[in-house]
Amino acid sequence: MKDEDAAFVPGAGFHWLTPLYDPLVALTCRDRAVKRSLVAAAAVRPGQRVLDLGCGTGTLALRVKEACPSADVSGLDADPRMLRAAAAKADRQGRNVAFARGLAQSLPYPDGGFDRVVSGLFFHHLAPDAKAAAFREAFRVLVSGGELHLADWGRPAGPLMRVLFLGIRLLDGFGNTAAHAAGRLPGLVAEAGFVGVRVRDRFSTVFGTLEVVSAVKPTGTQPSDPSLVSPAP
Repeated sequence: MKDEDAAFVPGAGFHWLTPLYDPLVALTCRDRAVKRSLVAAAAVRPGQRVLDLGCGTGTLALRVKEACPSADVSGLDADPRMLRAAAAKADRQGRNVAFARGLAQSLPYPDGGFDRVVSGLFFHHLAPDAKAAAFREAFRVLVSGGELHLADWGRPAGPLMRVLFLGIRLLDGFGNTAAHAAGRLPGLVAEAGFVGVRVRDRFSTVFGTLEVVSAVKPTGTQPSDPSLVSPAP
């Protein structure tokens, strides 16, 4: 999978930091509170199908499964090291989650295969074109009326948060994080065709401001319908 190897940035920025990813995120990104907000926003019901996009070590997918054991939860990531860690974590917890390798901008799932797409701290890694493609793919794989819930960096809430966010911008690239710094992430979600886009929650962290964003795929729509794409507000 050489194309995939060249197309992703490790979750911690460098492969050698992958074993430290979970404690680093827990210490710096208010991980427990953010994921609690995400899981509450998704409000997954029994029997629903959930995709954790850019699942990393599987923490969010496993928390969704813990909150709703009868949900059908899948996780997708491009990094095989992260996926091995996710599978090991699921085994330790005794939870059945299907982890797969792939790219967010070319999802290996059929149209309308999921009721929820969730994601935590993933989209800021993507280049602008890949970010837009990933949102379109999330839209495609959701059922009509399905929901997207994500947590990622948003417009810094004040000068201090702006300075702190420079660390993330240096690590992941100023181009990749430009939309986040400008507060345009909800607009990018809307451009993919989603409606009801809103920032549900904000968290100040040692690296900047994290936002929990929710959106809905309009009912009665088809993934290939060009009328779905609307300009950002």
